Amino acid sequence: MMKSGEKKKTIFIRIIFMTAFVSIMWFAGRLLCLKTIHGSSQCVAMYAQPRDTIDVVMMGSSHMHCDVNPAILWEEYGIAAYDYSAAEQPMWLTYYYLKEFCKYQSPKVVVLDLYSPVKYGDSFDSAWIGENLYNIRFSFNKLKMISTACTAEQINSYFPSFFGYHWRYPDLGEDDFYVATHPDYYIDFKGFTPFYNVTASKGPALGVLDAKRMPKRSEEYLNKIIEYTKDKGIELFLVVNPYPSTKEQEMVYNSIQDMARKKGISYRNFNYDGEEMGLDYTSDYNDESHLNYDGSCKFTSFLGRTLKDSFEIPDRRGDNRYSSWEENAKRKGVFLTNE
Repeated sequence: MMKSGEKKKTIFIRIIFMTAFVSIMWFAGRLLCLKTIHGSSQCVAMYAQPRDTIDVVMMGSSHMHCDVNPAILWEEYGIAAYDYSAAEQPMWLTYYYLKEFCKYQSPKVVVLDLYSPVKYGDSFDSAWIGENLYNIRFSFNKLKMISTACTAEQINSYFPSFFGYHWRYPDLGEDDFYVATHPDYYIDFKGFTPFYNVTASKGPALGVLDAKRMPKRSEEYLNKIIEYTKDKGIELFLVVNPYPSTKEQEMVYNSIQDMARKKGISYRNFNYDGEEMGLDYTSDYNDESHLNYDGSCKFTSFLGRTLKDSFEIPDRRGDNRYSSWEENAKRKGVFLTNE
């Protein structure tokens, strides 16, 4: 029979072993995790932000982290904003992203991009699952995300996350080790990832009067987001960032606008404001869908004025808790790029 002293020693050794194992796995996760501009960095950087400092969060697809520059919102309006979005993110993942975000922040306004459910319907390209899931911290909320986004056959590729990106060993570089050993590395990053190509783009389909209901699953989760924000006392702002939309897509936006009006939710289709914001379709687009840096600056400035006119958002300039937004503004919002 094991003596009391030996038993205590065994328990102590096990605790030390488990602590070491967890620490090693945590460090390995930070070292190996994806660090891309398509959602992974936006996700991991959210956890580096000072708690309860983000007043406005931009959510949805890449239209948010490519089109909205928080540095301009800060410089011109004192808005502490963050782009918490990922490539082609469907509405059901945005719902769980919102719940994750609210564990750490108490936003006053959620600006929700409607592009993905209108462009892709209830489909979700599996190529972007990793960008949306890998860097979310383990929790029951993440398990719900995985079960909602993945088929049974896909789950093993994304859970646990560590086993999904262990293949990065050969690609590890100096930057990976620096980020892994500096937990505050991302504090000045506010999610914006600019593009600098210039692509002539056609204008959006304006003046469409017909309406077409949005896809069933997307509508279900949009309603969940509406209820969640109401329960939390958060203002929800549904938006269409400026892009060359089609007639069919504008029909769906019309349907969402009708729903928003009935539910008392703020809505704005910025495709109708291109001229006022000075948008040039021959020079302000990176591709057929995303604004380039110049275009994003025009849109963000206009968006900031709209936010200030529509919601009660404090001006945080001069508050020491918001020094990371000041640092971000000094970089003109440019922290990570596609180059």
